[in-house]
Parts: sequence; C-alpha cells; structure tokens
Amino acid sequence: MIAACQLTKQFQVRGTPLVAVNSLSFHVGSGEVYGLLGPNGAGKTTTIRMIMGLLEPDSGHVEINGVRSDRGSSEIRRQLGLISTNDGVYPWLTVREMLLYFADLYAVDMEIATERLKELALLLDIGRFLDQRCSTLSTGQKQRVTLARGLMHDPPVMLLDEPTRGLDVVGSQTVFRVIDLLRQRGKSVLLSTHRLDEAERVCDRFGLLHRGNMQFEGSLHDLQQKTGKQHLVDIFIGLLSDSDSIPPVSQTL
Repeated sequence: MIAACQLTKQFQVRGTPLVAVNSLSFHVGSGEVYGLLGPNGAGKTTTIRMIMGLLEPDSGHVEINGVRSDRGSSEIRRQLGLISTNDGVYPWLTVREMLLYFADLYAVDMEIATERLKELALLLDIGRFLDQRCSTLSTGQKQRVTLARGLMHDPPVMLLDEPTRGLDVVGSQTVFRVIDLLRQRGKSVLLSTHRLDEAERVCDRFGLLHRGNMQFEGSLHDLQQKTGKQHLVDIFIGLLSDSDSIPPVSQTL
C-alpha cells in the first residue's frame, strides 16, 4: 500500500517561493490502480520523486507497506518499481544482460531472476531481441524493456510515469495487460499520465492535482457526481477553467 501523508514541497524560483506540492494526502490500496492526474506543473513528478525517496519533502511523509520514508528509505526503495519514459537503457548491454544486472542490484537470486526473465519476455513480447544490444532497439522496444526492468525484482508497489508514451496501439495494449496483471497479483499501482482516455480505462480511482493541490479525488463515478461531467477530459478542462474558485478537498487518510 502507498500512503502519502500531508506531503509539502517548496522550491525557490528566481528568489520567489513556489509551492509545488501543498499538504498532499492520498492512499493506494493493494490490488488498486490509482491515477495521479493533472496539467504540466501540477506537482505529479515532484510527488513521485518524494515517494521514491529522490526528493525530501519539506513536511509530511510517505508510507509504503507500513514503512515510513522518514525512517527507512532504503527499505522503501526495495519495495518500489518505477517505469518512466525519462529512464533510458544501457546501450552497450544486451537486453538480457541489462535485466539480469538490475535483478542483481536488488539481490534477486539468479535462478529466480532467470525464470522471471522468461516470464517477462513472454508477457512483454521481448524474447526475440533479448540478445540484441539495447542501442539497436526501437523506441517501443526500449519502452517494453524499461517496463520489464521495473518488474525484475517483483516489487509490491509500481509507479508508472507516462508508461505508454512513444508506444503504438499494440505496445499500449501490452502495458494495459501488465497493469491488469499487477492488479490481479495485488500490487499497488500509481499511474501518472496525460492520456486521460487510457487512465479512464485502467484506473480504479483518481486524484486530480492542480497547482500542487488535490482538487478532486475518487472513482470515476465519484468525480462525475461532484462535477456533473461524464468523462475525465471534460472534468480536466473544467478543472483548469474553474480552478481559481475551487477549494482543495479535505485530505485525510
């Protein structure tokens, strides 16, 4: 489970304080896919970096399966898998070498890692280029390899940051199948994406951020009831146009 508890982060921009994330709280249960959505600059990436332990919050904390970020950051990292379009591959390693290398970083037994690699190769359709150097892969192939890399240590929590960017329809369907599998296996999945139609398809609940504040949270039905709009795109556009007059929701766990 993921629990963000009153996370706050402020930056200095040309000497002026900018609150990127403001007392943000939400939770993601086991077997749940939670969509963290918002326009550019809403605070999504800052939030993910704080969950990962890459950025220390000014106040608040993150809890992953009962471990607090301010008390056991190294243990938290072992429980997380990150899939991000900003992540690259090691060009001079083959796909097999790179995936087994990352399994070793997480102290996964070699026999288990080899079996997991076989499973992921089948699931993600990367078997035919396992022994190619990563530099020879297409954008879509690299994205699937990145997805496999985040799953090699079988973490209980997955953070997906724009996982279908750069993928064609077939590649996107592969990502959807993986998300369904993660849900079936009881993983907690946090999805950040600008593709609202995809989020509407795969997420159980949503948190809509704007200017660092949680403006709406709940299932699609909850958001429809709160806003009077049927689709995330319409809710999103309404959020941007009406945000100055919308108070942030009460944030309690």
